[in-house]
Amino acid sequence: MANIIIHPGEPIKCLSIPIILNKRKQMINCQEVLTCGFKIGGGIDQDPNIAPYNYCDKGIYITFIEPGSPADQCGLNIHDKILQVNGYDFTVVTHTKAIEYIKKFETLKLLISR
Repeated sequence: MANIIIHPGEPIKCLSIPIILNKRKQMINCQEVLTCGFKIGGGIDQDPNIAPYNYCDKGIYITFIEPGSPADQCGLNIHDKILQVNGYDFTVVTHTKAIEYIKKFETLKLLISR
């Protein structure tokens, strides 16, 4: 891999990938719920020193993917950073707000950074 030199003020490339995740209906405790099959970590309210992974910022990251789940099938990977969900900015969001927003919709239009 070649060393890339970035000078102050120069734009840098950021690979962002759009992903559409359609949640799966599942029966849990005799109640139908929508599941996506991933867990998140991070958020502006979280202490990065106690996180299971040492990420360089307080963004929202995918920390677990359930094999065969909608998250697995649509191509999400562990350590992907979620930039947006259905147009909502995830770069400066609390962990709790991120979970609430992910649970809110049957289809997630994600923009992730890998």
